[in-house]
Amino acid sequence: MQNPYQNAMKQLDKVAKVKNFNDSFIARLRQPDRDIRISIPVQMDDKSLKIFEGYRVEYNNALGPYKGGIRYHHDTEINEVKALAFWMTLKCAVANIPMGGGKGGITVEPRNLSKGELERLSREWVRSLSDILGPRKDVPAPDVNTTPEIMTWMTDEYAKITGDKTRATFTGKPIEKGGSEGRGPATGLGGFYVFNALRKDLKLPEKCKVAIQGFGNVGSNAAEIFAEHGHKIIAVSDSKSAIFNKDGLDLKKVQAHKKSTGALKDFPDAKNITNEELLELPCDLLVPAAFENVITEQNARKIKVKAILELANGPVTPEADEILFKKGIPVIPDVLANSGGVTVSYFEWEQNLKNEHWTEKEVFKKLKPMMEDASKKIFEESKKSRTSLRMGAFILALERIQKKML
Repeated sequence: MQNPYQNAMKQLDKVAKVKNFNDSFIARLRQPDRDIRISIPVQMDDKSLKIFEGYRVEYNNALGPYKGGIRYHHDTEINEVKALAFWMTLKCAVANIPMGGGKGGITVEPRNLSKGELERLSREWVRSLSDILGPRKDVPAPDVNTTPEIMTWMTDEYAKITGDKTRATFTGKPIEKGGSEGRGPATGLGGFYVFNALRKDLKLPEKCKVAIQGFGNVGSNAAEIFAEHGHKIIAVSDSKSAIFNKDGLDLKKVQAHKKSTGALKDFPDAKNITNEELLELPCDLLVPAAFENVITEQNARKIKVKAILELANGPVTPEADEILFKKGIPVIPDVLANSGGVTVSYFEWEQNLKNEHWTEKEVFKKLKPMMEDASKKIFEESKKSRTSLRMGAFILALERIQKKML
């Protein structure tokens, strides 16, 4: 397994070669402001005590309070969390929102915990970290396997400890608990706005054939949004299987099948394929929307698409990036493509602080021009510096951070 933090630092080294940045600035960005590991004691339902390992990495707050999700996953470890916190720093800068980058997590398989155990674990994470969190300090959000309900427990615990009534310390809450309208589809919709802003520049057809890896919140929302705009979804996958129909999938039927069987496999109007095969399908647009490091040096040469839209974090390794760039396959990078999620999180934070509630229409009206503006600036930077879209995004982000830090 590749170390995601080493990948992130390779990207940083590369951008420092493309554009002349101040050496001491790059040196500072090679380390997070702090990385914290905590042990979380939880009394289990059988009265035994179990100790879990938890994390919070606060990477850089030059632009504003640290911002970033908390993931509950059995593979979560400090290098992954550091990499994600680094990318969050860039993502907030790309989206041009006044927030820095952070990330958190717990090494746990949440499916093995009862609801009570999960709640005690979540509240204990907050208790251990309450002194570093806060609406003006560090604002966590949901990520892999964390839900609006978990954010509610955390917000409640933080209010108990500190007396904070703004609810602005955690985003991704249910709407009735101070959450923002439009948060569910925000990442997929933001990705679509970015794709649409760049489609002509990348010489993609008006109606694209699209393959989407990952059918969770982000992937399924993206699939629906692309289909609504007349694009053809020819393949989707979940963690266990993938399905393919060259003439396009009926997403309502796919959703119903997944709901009734618990999987995408054996959907009647499609062929079962593997996740690996999905990545190598010939189509116009490939959308990795699941985990990091799925397109690597091993499979990059077999990729037969016109463009890639990264809705997952870090799905393309630096080695694969080089291969795709040489093949002329543009990769719309995660720090741009999936920044709709963090932008709407920022809107939630702003609404909480002002004690306002915006309609979904207002939220999307604010989101669209921000995504389009970032897309255009990044495309222009990549042309000017004769580099990839990822490096264009990194240059834009680092220039904004450097200006603030120096």
